[in-house]
Amino acid sequence: MGNGRATTIRFAQEGAAVLAVDLNEDSARETVKMMGEGVDAHALKADAADTETLRAAIQDAYDRWGRIDILHYNVGVSIMGGPQNLDEITDETFDRVNDINLRGAIMAAKFVAPIMRAQGSGAVNFVSSMSAIETFTPLVAYRTSKAGMIAFMQLFAMHNAEFGVRANAILPGLMQTSMSIDTRMRTTGRSREDLIAERNSKVPLRRQGGSAWDIANAALFLASDEAKFITGVTLPVEGGMLLKIGW
Repeated sequence: MGNGRATTIRFAQEGAAVLAVDLNEDSARETVKMMGEGVDAHALKADAADTETLRAAIQDAYDRWGRIDILHYNVGVSIMGGPQNLDEITDETFDRVNDINLRGAIMAAKFVAPIMRAQGSGAVNFVSSMSAIETFTPLVAYRTSKAGMIAFMQLFAMHNAEFGVRANAILPGLMQTSMSIDTRMRTTGRSREDLIAERNSKVPLRRQGGSAWDIANAALFLASDEAKFITGVTLPVEGGMLLKIGW
């Protein structure tokens, strides 16, 4: 399961009304179906690289409920964005990855900010990546986009704090999700077991990669009232891997 789907389900379990937004509307509908009966949840198609569809998604949520308490931006493209080593990256690859990972996050926050300011509350979660602060990953566009997301999150948090609007970033480490495992299986031809074993070996905590539910629970906390005095922070969810670089 992916981080976004798990987080959407986790929010619904805690009683949130949810608009599940995905480029693949069928996938969003499947997510809503997985929430079970009696949940106020709806599916909507939007493209993070298309600013107008992001505007429409924010407006749809506001029209449905008259407020937006949480924006959870869990959108990203990494190795599927194209070759990203410095000696082979192209303008097209750099622009595509940043359009989705960074510009989409900025524009979604832009559209939700006036709503949250007017209601005097709100929480914005940005799903960044541990690669934003480590230097092992050679994916130039991905790493810079996720680092840019943290910089923007801090700016957004500062400029909206007086209105009661919070913003934080989650930094997933080596997760066992479809984006992390299945994509690498397709691009490398390696087996699932081999990839998981290699990734697990790099994680200090029990030599076990994380799951989408680890990200979902972190997101739930940051969006909740229990975190009402927390804004502008980056929360690593990575099993102690950052200890290796003394961060």
